[in-house]
Amino acid sequence: MPTDRPFAAIPIGGGRRVTLWREDAVAGLPRRLGRARVDVVVTSPPYNLGVAYRSYSDARPRDDYLAWMGTVGAAVARVLTRSGSFFLNVGSPPRDPWLAWDVARAVGRPFVLQNVIHWVKSIAIDRGSAGRAAGLTRDLAIGHYKPVHSDRYLHGAHEYVFHFSRRGDVRLDALAIGVPYQDASNVGRWRSAAGGRRSRGNAWFLPYATIRERARDRPHPATFPPELPEWCVRLHGVARSRLVVDPFVGIGSSAVAAARLGREFVGFDVDAEYLRVAAARVRAERSRRPPVARGG
Repeated sequence: MPTDRPFAAIPIGGGRRVTLWREDAVAGLPRRLGRARVDVVVTSPPYNLGVAYRSYSDARPRDDYLAWMGTVGAAVARVLTRSGSFFLNVGSPPRDPWLAWDVARAVGRPFVLQNVIHWVKSIAIDRGSAGRAAGLTRDLAIGHYKPVHSDRYLHGAHEYVFHFSRRGDVRLDALAIGVPYQDASNVGRWRSAAGGRRSRGNAWFLPYATIRERARDRPHPATFPPELPEWCVRLHGVARSRLVVDPFVGIGSSAVAAARLGREFVGFDVDAEYLRVAAARVRAERSRRPPVARGG
């Protein structure tokens, strides 16, 4: 049952805090946040693949699941500001490649799909394709993946991050997650290249960190690395991200990202153990280094 006391409220400096609610987000978003207050929503919902969550059944009939995703989208639309960004991470299993797009359509009805980002989790780079400047002495295979034992399907090496906004006109800070120009001669060709950096584009290579013990290092069956929500917030603009929200916070990767950037954060989950881990990760991040509070 919902209460007026959050599961955790952790100060992160500058008068800001990370607040975690043990509550279903569809009801919790309007109850805790009112209307049009949130600048960035970044989340990854259950994919309905039968994953063994502690407090949630991940095997609904598909129509029921997509209808529920529609209610999540409607709840997010109620709390998002006019100039806010909603980043939705969803993947598809090899046997059902339409799943991510079906979820995006269900969630995205109140929004405009402004960008489609490809989160690349593992990649193979041939030495010859990388060019001499890369200095490779051999072909590379980087990142972790789950092998698919099939003669019909390829294993999944990427997931989607769908960037929704109300009208498709949210201005982004692409250079905040930009990359240096590979060829310095390009810097002189473009006025916008004076800083020596260009946009990363819509393909983001972010591998998982290697873990030694699953139960200790990643005690949740479906997570993303904190850098993924951090890049989303940076892309929207740290200074304009006054309040960041994750409706499915899990063990708190998005909360860690918000603490790292010094942003006010609210997260929801129905599982107390996941929230306990999330709070511990935020406290560890807070003690590790001071938050980067940019733009007030």
